[in-house]
Amino acid sequence: MSGKTKGILITIIILVLLIGEPILSAYLQRVPENPDGTVGNSAGNLNNKGLFCETEDKIYFANAYDNYRLYSMNKDETEIKKLASVSIEYLCSGGNYLYYHQSSSQGGSGLGYVRSVTGLYRMDLKRKAVKALAREGSGMVQLVNNEIYYQYYKKSEDNSLYSCSLDGKTNISVIPGLINPSCVWNNQIYYTDTADARGLYVFDPVTKTSSLHTAGNIWFPQIQDSYVYYMDASNDYRLCRFLLSDPESTVEILTTDRVDTFLVFGNMIYYQKNDTEAPALMRMGLDGSNNEMVAEGNYENLNGAGNYIYFNQFKEAVPVYRTPAFGAVQVSEFEGAKTAALENLNN
Repeated sequence: MSGKTKGILITIIILVLLIGEPILSAYLQRVPENPDGTVGNSAGNLNNKGLFCETEDKIYFANAYDNYRLYSMNKDETEIKKLASVSIEYLCSGGNYLYYHQSSSQGGSGLGYVRSVTGLYRMDLKRKAVKALAREGSGMVQLVNNEIYYQYYKKSEDNSLYSCSLDGKTNISVIPGLINPSCVWNNQIYYTDTADARGLYVFDPVTKTSSLHTAGNIWFPQIQDSYVYYMDASNDYRLCRFLLSDPESTVEILTTDRVDTFLVFGNMIYYQKNDTEAPALMRMGLDGSNNEMVAEGNYENLNGAGNYIYFNQFKEAVPVYRTPAFGAVQVSEFEGAKTAALENLNN
């Protein structure tokens, strides 16, 4: 082979590498579209900080024993693994990706240390690659099909609900105010408590428009089996429900207890009863039947995943407790999470 031929060949190889590298990089960074009807997490979990998120084969969770670092485990709580050294909340899943609000990074110093900032992030579960989608102040996160909705806020700017594409290239304000996007039904977002009006509103992600569905002082709606479950703020925050298809139907009062937070999970409702003399974590059927106590005291962060309901004492991150979501109440500590955190600390 002549020197001239070798030079031409080398030039061709270099050109192929220069052209092919960005194409390959773009291909690896693309995010496949989600199936229609994809929702990142349940409204009940997200209203309780979204610390647990369930997929077909895994549970992802913020491990309170490790400052809310991201972990994964099987549905039976085996093979608990640490995935990231950042504190997270409002976990959502779609395809092979996780979306979440990063609240802080792991402390560190020295050459090569880079502090991660708060904001909206995406993790590729196959490659374990993390990408920042929005580095602004963000809060509640929800995935609806191929858009991530998140609360945007800065001290110097007006609060707003933003919509972000899966790749982070499109990021726009869609509703003014600190809107909670957690409640999704039939590809639409149901939300309440706007700055200038009360009621249950519905937002269409396709047209980017909102309309009033039901008037009333409705707080933290969760929709299941065509019923809207909510806290009635006009009547001492008692739990109620009505048919989504018929808002004029009779409102069912599920309990007269004053409620701090609640979670609809399967055929059960778990809620924290606000009572100065006898506060307790309670549960009942979807129609308010078979009301019973789960644990005495004040609890928060009610999250359902797999076969358990997870929770902790009010303002006490640990211990994390759990009870079987269905069947007899049996409260115990989430020992697997504690053991995994200690192992990572020792390593």
